Amino acid sequence: MSQPTYLLALDQGTSSSRSIVFTPEGSTVAMAQKELTQIYPQPGWVEHDALEIWRIQLATAREALAKAGITAAQVKAVGITNQRETTVVWNRKTGQPIHHAIVWQDRRAEPTCAELRAKGLADTIRDKTGLLIDAYFSGTKLKWLLDHVPGARAQAANGELAFGTIDSWLIWQLTEGRVHVTDVSNASRTMLFNVHTNLWDEDLLAALDIPASLMPAVQPSASLFGEVAPALLGGAIPIGGVAGDQQSALFGQACFKAGMVKNTYGTGCFMLMHTGHSFQTSHNGLITTSAAQTTAQPEFALEGSVFVGGAVVQWLRDGLHAIQGSGEVQSLAQSVPDAGGVIVVPAFTGLGAPYWKPDARGSITGLTRGSTLAHIARAALESIAFQSAALLQAMSRDAVRAGGAQVSELRVDGGACVNDLLMQFQADLLGIPVVRPAVTETTALGAAYLAGLTTGVYRSTDELSDLWKAERRFLPTMAPERAKERMAQWEHAVRQTTL
Repeated sequence: MSQPTYLLALDQGTSSSRSIVFTPEGSTVAMAQKELTQIYPQPGWVEHDALEIWRIQLATAREALAKAGITAAQVKAVGITNQRETTVVWNRKTGQPIHHAIVWQDRRAEPTCAELRAKGLADTIRDKTGLLIDAYFSGTKLKWLLDHVPGARAQAANGELAFGTIDSWLIWQLTEGRVHVTDVSNASRTMLFNVHTNLWDEDLLAALDIPASLMPAVQPSASLFGEVAPALLGGAIPIGGVAGDQQSALFGQACFKAGMVKNTYGTGCFMLMHTGHSFQTSHNGLITTSAAQTTAQPEFALEGSVFVGGAVVQWLRDGLHAIQGSGEVQSLAQSVPDAGGVIVVPAFTGLGAPYWKPDARGSITGLTRGSTLAHIARAALESIAFQSAALLQAMSRDAVRAGGAQVSELRVDGGACVNDLLMQFQADLLGIPVVRPAVTETTALGAAYLAGLTTGVYRSTDELSDLWKAERRFLPTMAPERAKERMAQWEHAVRQTTL
């Protein structure tokens, strides 16, 4: 009998690193996870220790293989998915980072962004990269490192340094410094990459004074990125798939065709709509990004992010002490028939897409003498669905404007998608089915699928579409007029957060 074939996904996130062993059918065999230290040097700054990221990622990979009871010889390929935009610069000879990694949430590069806007580069950057000028993206973080780490500019000019997002850093380590590479989906988050040509853009590099020698080679998301050095996991394993976490989740949800949408309910919420080979500029507050690609031909997605999604449940627990554990929120919310007119807008750090109101602050409106903690808990939970509905409506408007159809269903994943009350309310607001898959670890699964495509485990994305299975479909039960009314109440509450 032939040896069973497994796929190993490395899922390097903001708060932890995980490794998951999957069967070719997409079932989870074993998982290992370790938390990552968060470093806050001053308000608005967030850093990670890149060497710690590598250490714990390798440790979870070894642990997952041990838990699965398999050897490297039984692993067909490794796939990598990662927190996006987080920026690492390291010395090519020593492999040592020149500074802590600057995390996607970090805002220190805002002065550089203001300069770019003042120079009138907003339209150029949007046309070439699909992105808005924002400190969220990697390019301005990279410039900050070159400007502020002593000797960095001189070393960069001499070709001694390498830049990478976390995928590049992990591949460098896994291949023992042999390969400096990234994929199109991660490259598209740097504000330095032309998503039409799939090349680093000389004008944008020049605008930020970044030498081209720093940049990794860019490949399709499903392609051979090198081999894991045999000493690390007990044998050489091809690295066959790489994608940023949200594009990987879109792929893991089998959203391969234009018009298909997924929403990840995590600390924040990230919604992506595949737009096929069509680069669409949003007229409704969304950004355009490269989707995970299986060929050299560019593919795109519209993306919107909600800053506070599941984090509102942590606020109920840690701020209001309304619950002791996050798992209690559904029963508390269900102890009342509705939110009793209460609306929570959790704009703790401003509002993201489609509003883009950085100065907005959280509010609770509609309180009466009869309002209880249960009403506030229900309203807090509903706020996740309201924000996601506003995103999906913006996407639908963009799709129709571009000659496509309105969105017909929403595929969901992430920690909060297990909450049935939330998913039902989401379907009610949207008036379309909300579909939860059998495997909700879609981010890691997407990386595994990409690696499997490269190494012949799967023949095509059609085969992956057949593997995707729904665990539950939530169908709308609310009258469309009532749903419209509820959204109008939400929008009214949003307006009040920025008075």
